[in-house]
Amino acid sequence: MGYVFLIIAIVGELLGTNLLKASTGFTIFWPSVGALGAYGLCFVFLAIAMESLSLNLAYALWSGIGIVMTTVISIVLWKEPINAASIIGIGLILVGVVVLNLYGPSH
Repeated sequence: MGYVFLIIAIVGELLGTNLLKASTGFTIFWPSVGALGAYGLCFVFLAIAMESLSLNLAYALWSGIGIVMTTVISIVLWKEPINAASIIGIGLILVGVVVLNLYGPSH
């Protein structure tokens, strides 16, 4: 069940981050309120997920998947550019998440 809560936390982070972008520096009311609410939801579910998942695994998955998905969304939705160094860096993050999942302290 911890992974379900972690997925909800990741979705909350993605929603919050994109609403933060849409809020234009907290100058637009509803996206600002939505960003704060989504981040609140995100951290509540991340905390619940960590009741059954180890901190290092939960945080690695949360941040790693969040970074990858935020990058994809920023390219598709916000039309932001990406370069080779960014792709390599994201690849290294993914390798780290896989290594933690396969060989972390819980295995």
